[in-house]
Amino acid sequence: MTPSHFSRILISKLPKIIPKSTINFTSTIKYYSTPSTYQFIKVEKSGEKKNVGVITLDRPKALNALCQDLVTELNEAIQKFDSDNSVGAIVLTGNERAFAAGADIKEMADNTFSKNITSAFLEHWSGVAKARKPVIAAVNGYALGGGCEIAMMCDIIYAGDKAKFGQPEIAIGTIPGAGGTQRLTRAIGKSKAMEMVLTGNQITAEEAEKAGLVSKVFPADKVVAEAVKLGEKIASHSQLTVTLAKEAVNKAYEMTLQEGLHFEKRMFQATFSTDDQKEGMKAFIEKRPPKFTNQ
Repeated sequence: MTPSHFSRILISKLPKIIPKSTINFTSTIKYYSTPSTYQFIKVEKSGEKKNVGVITLDRPKALNALCQDLVTELNEAIQKFDSDNSVGAIVLTGNERAFAAGADIKEMADNTFSKNITSAFLEHWSGVAKARKPVIAAVNGYALGGGCEIAMMCDIIYAGDKAKFGQPEIAIGTIPGAGGTQRLTRAIGKSKAMEMVLTGNQITAEEAEKAGLVSKVFPADKVVAEAVKLGEKIASHSQLTVTLAKEAVNKAYEMTLQEGLHFEKRMFQATFSTDDQKEGMKAFIEKRPPKFTNQ
């Protein structure tokens, strides 16, 4: 069985969406300590200092298929961690079978072009990409279609050794719609991206690392812990400076080299107006750990 044929079978057998229960969010809810707050995701803080937000996609019977309610919950959790000053980085993961096997096909199968336009279908999928804080994808199992696209919205991807990445939309008569033709091409180049998009073929974690899609590969049972460890390292730095650094790297995909170099120089110069730059350099000279205040 070819990878693309397998992707088609995998996606077509996803179960129907489970109706979302009525949930009332209030200011008294501790969203990071009560997983029951959400129906399709789990949320917690992790790390020694509890400074890494962890979001786990949780539709296991559907291989974490991305229904509209799941994406809405994911965006809300990302926004809350993004505005939480105690969190310095965010980890997004699924389970060992699947990070996310794609969008919920049964939910969208009867859509029309006019409905997609008037409802702004997929417009709200970009919440992960809009996060100011670094987001690390810890991918195990299948990251297909929308799952691969969500992973690529993250800033860094760590993969378990059995992970599979792919854009199988071509096998069901459509194309990627949440960045699969754009972010994948920027990540791994035109030829490899074109092959994946036009065939629907999957690539392994090892191939993804070799192509530059994935930063590192770990045993499946270690990848989340390693992602949290990376998040802790990032969170140990000035959150203000990390935000500027993330923005500068992202601009490299949107600007010419000269424009990017100019933007980088201005961001570098701007750090000298912060307390954290003064503290960081003073601590280096004094041979002590810095105490950043994110100011």
